[in-house]
Amino acid sequence: MVAGKRLKIVDATPDMVRDTVQEVRTSQAAALIMGTENGRFYRDAKLHSINVLLDYEDGCHAKCGYCGLAKSRESEEDWTDRSFIRVDWPLVSLDQVNETISSGTAPDIERVCVSMVLNRGAKEDTIDAVRKLSESITRISILLMPTVIDKEWLIRAKEAGADMVATALDGATRKVFDAVRGKDVKGPLDWDNYWQCVEDTIEVFGPRNAGIHLVAGLGETEKEIVETMQRAHDMGALTHLFSFNPEPGTTLGHWPQPPIGSYRRVQLARYIINENFGRGDAMTFDKNSNITDFGLDAAVVEMITEGGKAFMTSGCAGETVDCACNRPFGNCTPGEAAQGRWRNFPIPPISSDIVHAKRQLKDYDGTEDVEVDPFDDD
Repeated sequence: MVAGKRLKIVDATPDMVRDTVQEVRTSQAAALIMGTENGRFYRDAKLHSINVLLDYEDGCHAKCGYCGLAKSRESEEDWTDRSFIRVDWPLVSLDQVNETISSGTAPDIERVCVSMVLNRGAKEDTIDAVRKLSESITRISILLMPTVIDKEWLIRAKEAGADMVATALDGATRKVFDAVRGKDVKGPLDWDNYWQCVEDTIEVFGPRNAGIHLVAGLGETEKEIVETMQRAHDMGALTHLFSFNPEPGTTLGHWPQPPIGSYRRVQLARYIINENFGRGDAMTFDKNSNITDFGLDAAVVEMITEGGKAFMTSGCAGETVDCACNRPFGNCTPGEAAQGRWRNFPIPPISSDIVHAKRQLKDYDGTEDVEVDPFDDD
């Protein structure tokens, strides 16, 4: 396959000829279930969404300091050969994706998500991709690039077949956003523009059919990320939460992951807010802005914790699952998962996982981040 392959089509007016996207990149996990890559999932995790990423020879023009696709990444590889969230994203055709879904060879798939990049072709290519994928599935999400779209475009995307959208804010505060995505890295992305996009998505797609992505561990405090999750919730947007995981060669390639204890507390706070158990402004924090109380009766916190859903991957829902976009290893390695540090569980946590999570919730000094041998019984 050739990266960026396009098919010329003629629009309604005779003098308008443009190319429509035919090939996209897909996650390594999706490639496994499509049969284009070999391998299997740890603990028999099931993938419920095929994630596709728009592909261009000149790549993404954003300069996000943590992203493997960023122009600022130090790499000898061409953009089309780079990893993203630490795994390969091989090229597949949209026809292959449709055939995988329509043939029933991947019965666990309940959603497809189209991820935009900052490229002038993304605006129309996303519409084309959604329209093409709607031939095989009705649940289609878009991970938006606010810089190149507006409310009218969102209406067109919905008409093309998208039913849910998310805005990848990633940075939880203006300061963090500017430091890793905006003006401080000489990037073109704007904090206010992203929040305007969130507002527009809620208006077009409706409450809880729109969401934001946040990446914990980019320099914000627990209190700050809780405040942002509550802001989104009050607007009508869900929060999809991820843990920072350094990508080699990027500006933040040597930045550490957030402590597992901090991430577990933020996960639990997100679930409490998203599911209307409580509010972020009812939570209490210590002098370091770490969560010390979730603002609920201890019995309710225990019930939520024991249920395990708070620690699972958060994303757009499928027909039978709360989160179809479950990304088995988007935040950590299988080795970390085996050590009890699976950041976002793509499967319901088992009892031993809950034991680990409950202990991690109480860790404020990094004790739980020390690597252990998962096969050591001593």
